[in-house]
Amino acid sequence: MPSAWRKSSRSTQGTSEQCVELAQLPNGIGLRDSQSPHTGHLILTPHAFATLLTQAKRDELPH
Repeated sequence: MPSAWRKSSRSTQGTSEQCVELAQLPNGIGLRDSQSPHTGHLILTPHAFATLLTQAKRDELPH
């Protein structure tokens, strides 16, 4: 069964190039560029994904 990719609710509907999609995969949480889904995806463990979200919400990601 193919994975169900969901676009982030924070993605702007066609007004930005910064769109991300997520999917629950058998081996973790998948992230991909919704503008270019054929180029592959990143897989994070649930813990790594939670850490990423926390850091993004706190604006602690490297720029």
